[in-house]
Amino acid sequence: MPAPSVLVISGTGTEIGKTVVTSAVAAAALAAGRSVAVLKPAQTGVGPDEPGDAAEAVRLAGSAVTAVELARYPEPLAPDTAARRAGLATLSPARIAEAAQRLARSHDLVLVEGAGGLLVRFDEAGNTLADAARLLGAPTLIVAPAGLGTLNSTALTAEALRARELDALGVVIGSWPADPGLAARCNLADLPSVSALPLLGAIPSGAGSWDPAAFRAAAPSWLAAPLAGTWSAGSFLTSWPA
Repeated sequence: MPAPSVLVISGTGTEIGKTVVTSAVAAAALAAGRSVAVLKPAQTGVGPDEPGDAAEAVRLAGSAVTAVELARYPEPLAPDTAARRAGLATLSPARIAEAAQRLARSHDLVLVEGAGGLLVRFDEAGNTLADAARLLGAPTLIVAPAGLGTLNSTALTAEALRARELDALGVVIGSWPADPGLAARCNLADLPSVSALPLLGAIPSGAGSWDPAAFRAAAPSWLAAPLAGTWSAGSFLTSWPA
């Protein structure tokens, strides 16, 4: 399968490692010789002078990453709600797609990082990240947690993509614990089954706090070949038997 030029990255929820996964994918692509841009359409819950998720991707993956943020809202809410409460303009999928297409003209890979889950609303019309993915014709990478509850939320996200006839690349575990419990170990085998998607990586818990040079060096070992990495789902399953 050829590497995508635009990849949408969506979590099954919030605070599950989406930005760290985006940074790892960027680092692995850079190591493979590709030019990379990270597009964060809507940043919420961050002050005007604070670094957002796109800046974090640059910090972890390196200054060669082009970072673009389209809108910023002060409260940590869904983009539509945060925009309304702040009296600011919302963000349409057409604007997201236009920005990603513009970046794709000068970069080998554009990573579009969503806000929360796939169906979080971006505007008054109820448009979501899925609508931007449709306009782009881009596949979506699902970032999922490791433990209890992830099978249901991952299956629902995959089902939502299929219902909209959108392509899904696979699933990456956003934060794999150093000492995983039984549920996490069982989920390694069950996630591909319930989602009908391949498992494409697992990011170690706490990787976002690593020294950036160490993060960049290790990133390809956390991701499978479709994400320019060397990680093997089979070997990982063998390492963590249920």
